[in-house]
Amino acid sequence: MSNAEIRVAVLGAGGRMGSEAVEAVKNAPDMELVAAHGRSDTLEEILSAGATHIVDLTVPDSTEANVRFAVEHGIYAVVGTTGWDADRLERLEQLLSEHPESGVLIAPNFALGSVLATAFAAKAAQYFESAEVIELHHPQKVDAPSGTAVRTAELMGAAREAADVAPSPDATETALEGARGAEVAGIHVHSVRLRGLVAHQEVLLGSAGEQLSIRHDSFDRASFMPGVLLGLRTVGSRPGLTHGLDGYLDLGL
Repeated sequence: MSNAEIRVAVLGAGGRMGSEAVEAVKNAPDMELVAAHGRSDTLEEILSAGATHIVDLTVPDSTEANVRFAVEHGIYAVVGTTGWDADRLERLEQLLSEHPESGVLIAPNFALGSVLATAFAAKAAQYFESAEVIELHHPQKVDAPSGTAVRTAELMGAAREAADVAPSPDATETALEGARGAEVAGIHVHSVRLRGLVAHQEVLLGSAGEQLSIRHDSFDRASFMPGVLLGLRTVGSRPGLTHGLDGYLDLGL
């Protein structure tokens, strides 16, 4: 698909991320914003607007239906909404098998620095005895841990398992509930919600006598927009499901 054919509907256009995406698409010379979709709008309106692509920045309760609608109507989908658990992903994979020309990107994070930090953490995790993740976000965030933290921990856990790394040592015998955070793929993940933050994550890796810290900070939602635009420009040439913006980057790690 040529860039001239990228006609975008932003779903969740009234939210913080959605409003940023609307402006980013408007300012992109190779795209046209054809719909800024809000809660009271119907999905059929994106068809009448002639959208070729959607950006879904809605809420977990709506995102699966939105993406299903897009796939069934031949519209490419770039998705930043969380809530895509294993069951939802399996249903989407099945749907995409019935629509082999369709492309969907589900990205836990659109900040290119964050995507790189996650890739670095997954690569490094196999070389350290201990590994934990701390994610810090604004208090309006509805999920914990963040999708980025879950994705990071999953990739780190897979790398450690493939390298036959033993579980991180932890001699804790008594603890308040939640004191050691959630456990994702064998990695402890801790969530902080604090006024003044936007989106931040630090991966801590340690072995005897040394520590490696891999941190990324988004201070403004504008940091996510280059990744959104990259997704829109690429998804039409990548049939099927891509999970994570790293699938569109030549990381070569």
